[in-house]
This record gives sequence, C-alpha cells and structure tokens, in this order.
Amino acid sequence: MFGRAPKKSDNTKYYEILGVPKNASQDDLKKAYRKAAIKNHPDKGGDPEKFKELAQAYEVLSDPEKREIYDQYGEDALKEGMGAGGGAHDPFDIFQSFFGGNPFGGSGSSRGRRQRRGEDVIHPLKVSLEDLYNGTSKKLSLSRNIICTKCKGKGSKSGASVKCPGCQGSGMKVSIRHLGPSMIQQMQHPCNECKGTGETINDKDRCPQCKGEKVVQEKKVLEVHVEKGMQNGQRITFPGEADEAPDTITGDIVFVLQQKEHPKFKRKGDDLFFEHTLSLMEALCGFQFILTHLDGRQLLIKSHPGEVVKPDQFKAINDEGMPMYQRAFMKGKLYIHFTVEFPDSLNPDQCKALEAVLPPRSSGQLSDMELDECEETTLHDVNIEEEMRRKQAQQAQEAYDEDEDMHGGAQRVQCAQQ
Repeated sequence: MFGRAPKKSDNTKYYEILGVPKNASQDDLKKAYRKAAIKNHPDKGGDPEKFKELAQAYEVLSDPEKREIYDQYGEDALKEGMGAGGGAHDPFDIFQSFFGGNPFGGSGSSRGRRQRRGEDVIHPLKVSLEDLYNGTSKKLSLSRNIICTKCKGKGSKSGASVKCPGCQGSGMKVSIRHLGPSMIQQMQHPCNECKGTGETINDKDRCPQCKGEKVVQEKKVLEVHVEKGMQNGQRITFPGEADEAPDTITGDIVFVLQQKEHPKFKRKGDDLFFEHTLSLMEALCGFQFILTHLDGRQLLIKSHPGEVVKPDQFKAINDEGMPMYQRAFMKGKLYIHFTVEFPDSLNPDQCKALEAVLPPRSSGQLSDMELDECEETTLHDVNIEEEMRRKQAQQAQEAYDEDEDMHGGAQRVQCAQQ
C-alpha cells in the first residue's frame, strides 16, 4: 500500500487492555495475557468481547513489526497497512496456540479449534461426444502430498518444534519502506525463515522420511466415471483427495469435463443436431440415407412418398438425442438440418422437361406492350458479405478524408488571418 503516513492516534489502548506499561517486555505481555485470557474466557463465564479484545491486543504487541507500527502510528495504521486480511486472527485460535491446548482440561473449547481448509485441485478432463452419449471410465495417475506416517506430520523425530524467532510464530512479517517525506509503504509477506509455517525444526531433529517437510509425495490412480448425459463443463468431485497438510482439512480433486468438437453432431442440452445436404432431385423426388449414430447404430433416414424437402428445413426424430443425465432411459430429440444443393445450370431440354411437371411460373407470361415499357437489367453474382465489408471500409475512409479536409481548412484559414 502506498499512501501518506497516518497521523499519530491513540497508541495506548492495547497496553491498557492488557494492563501493562508501554515499555513492557515480551515476558510481561505473556504473563498479562495469560492471566486476563483465562479470567475472561467464555467457557468460564467471561465476557466474549473482552476476550476478543485481549486476543487482538496480544497479537499486535507480541509481534515486533506490528508493535513498532502501533507505537508510532496507532491502530488505524495497522488497519490501513494490512487491508482486510490484516485484522486479528480468531481469538480462540490465538488462545489455544498460546497455551498449547485447553488449560481448563477436557477436550477443548466448546467452539473447538477451527482448521483451515486446503485448496481444491482442478483438472480438465477432455471427453468426446461419444463418451458423454455412451458413458465411460478413465483411469488417471496423479501425485499428491500426504501426511508423513513416520513423524505423523510433525516434521521432527521427537515431535517437537520451536517457534520461529523471525516472526514470533505468526508465519507473517510486516515490512515498512520510507518512500519520501510523510510517505510510507507497508507490506505483509510470509516469513522467509520458516516459509510461513511459524515454526522451525533443528536440522539434527528433522524426520528422515520427509526431511522436516511434514508431508511426502504419493502416486495415486483415480478412476473417473463419466455418466451418460453429462454436460460439457460438469464437475466430478473426489472429496478429500487433494494435497494433505498438518492441521488442515484436505481439499477435493475436481475434474471438469471438456467436450471435444464432433465433426458431424452438435449438442444443445439433451438434443442433437445433424447436418445433411440433399441434391435437388432428392429434395423434390425423395431420398434415403444411413446415419451412423454415436453408439454405432445405423439409422435409416428416408422421406415420405411425394414429400418435398425445402432448403434450410429441419426434421426431428424422437428419442434419438442425448441420454438425460441420471435418467439415461430418457433421451432428447435428434434434429436433422437439410440444405439443398442446386445445379449450377440447366440446358433448354432440361428446362422444358421441368416445366412440364412443375407448377407454372408465379409471374406468368408478360405481354409485348409490358416488355416494351420496361428497361432491361443484367444480374451478376456477388458475395454479399465481402460487398458489405468493402462498403464499410470505403465509408470509413471517406469520413476520415472529410475530417482531415475540415481540420486542414481550419489551419489554412488561421494561417491566412495571421
């Protein structure tokens, strides 16, 4: 964060909450917090708000960097410098980490110690449309971290660790940079001495199996079942199969289905779409063809006798679309989109033969008088999309040239006046 150094504000509140002077040592702070926290613990009928204030005050004053900021600029500077993530941690977590358990005996606080949740691991899984139609299983080999079985996630042979002296066990450090007069930059970052863990392990005491890392790598094969009718983008979750870490709820491994493009079929929900081109003769006089479905079945597709298929027409076959997810016995529709391929030209004999069987022209015959009063035109082929692009480019160039002429003219008038 960059900003103006905050004005000095009340920097005695936390000392008053703990009941210690401003020059109190770390030992004095610990003793004061221990006594006050036990007295005000909610499990012993204490004031929850007072308990929360004690935890916040101790968290700040027990950290040398935070204490320095607080002493110089007060509580507001801490909030500004650390942002939304810079506030006090859960007071019950601070209490239990301080005492190393519940000083009242029993299994712990009624709230219990909250564990953070590990991150989920997301993997894309490419599947074909056939896989989604028929269902399939895929075996995938993955590597993940698991808690070391030799040290049970402690990282040391004795199970003991030392609070990191660099960050006082918080795992985070706050650094201050003076950028200029009344300008400071405050940054919070993981402690480089303990890599954000808040503790260090003696080299001689490190676990020989995990080398003090607390976790080791494991290769695992997961079998992913893709059910009939699943959709592109649908997730298949394996709960608790992500990386393990001490005092952490293991996240999930999530596979996200990514459907590959199919050369013939298109899917929309539970329906399938198939493109087919007919010749003009097939469109007028009838057709039949074989369609190979996604499960390998051969479907005979044919028109009714005397039926004419128009260009860009759709026809549907019930129950030949995609299986519905978790209701595989039900299927959507298969839509066939017909395009009609016309011949490039016809000779006079073909035209006469068609005129004999097709309905008469809608415009009818024109008289010689009507023809004499008309101006004859010539039709030519055109690519309409290319034509529109060319016109748009021409209009844009003309508008640019007009704008240039206006500005140039104004400059010439101005020069003439001078």
